[in-house]
Amino acid sequence: MRAVVQRVLEASVSVHGERVSQIGPGLLVLLGVGKGDSEADVPWMVEKLATLRIFEDSAGKMNLSLEDTHRQLIVVSQFTLYGDARKGRRPSFTEAMEPVTAKVLYERVCEGLRARGLTVGTGLFAADMKVALLNDGPVTLLLETPGPSAPAV
Repeated sequence: MRAVVQRVLEASVSVHGERVSQIGPGLLVLLGVGKGDSEADVPWMVEKLATLRIFEDSAGKMNLSLEDTHRQLIVVSQFTLYGDARKGRRPSFTEAMEPVTAKVLYERVCEGLRARGLTVGTGLFAADMKVALLNDGPVTLLLETPGPSAPAV
């Protein structure tokens, strides 16, 4: 799995002109699921997103997580994170997971975050979405699950 994690002051997702999710300060996560991903990748991504120390403490250091601050997040499915544009002019998406399985894994990540007590907004899987955000920092990180032989978080 790949994720683009953005610290935001606010974010929202709209589908067909209707707002489906909106948060104040927190994280906007664009989440892609690749062909080699499985249920085994879900706990790593959930743990990383929930505990990533990306928010400032009273000393101004990035030392606090979503769980520490009780901030919210929006997780948006983003198969284009597996786009490969190294050759030619049109990206190839052959490394993206097929939609049925990708949706299941995307939903498992959202469920895992909710099980930790976090408020999770979502987009609409496979829909044409409009995502609006106000970056905070800006702070943007790329995450990728380490694979089956890597050590736990």
